[in-house]
Amino acid sequence: MSELIEALSATIADRKANPSPESYTARLLASGPPKIAQKVGEEAVEVVVAALEESDQRLVSEVADLFYHSLVLLAQRDLSWSDVETELARRFK
Repeated sequence: MSELIEALSATIADRKANPSPESYTARLLASGPPKIAQKVGEEAVEVVVAALEESDQRLVSEVADLFYHSLVLLAQRDLSWSDVETELARRFK
């Protein structure tokens, strides 16, 4: 895992373990899997729209949002980016 993904994942895990009402991540985690999954879906749609109609920078921004919300969803389910990497490695060996 890259250092950035590790740091982001650690921050998400910290927000899960030590929720604070000021933290968007903590509020999102507290909202539960249905709400987080909804956010992932919304971000996925925004990625598609950006890919078809918007600038490269907007596409990058939307993919970053999708990736962040996906990491939150994984953390909610006690999964990690390492689990995704393992699956990708299994598929592409």
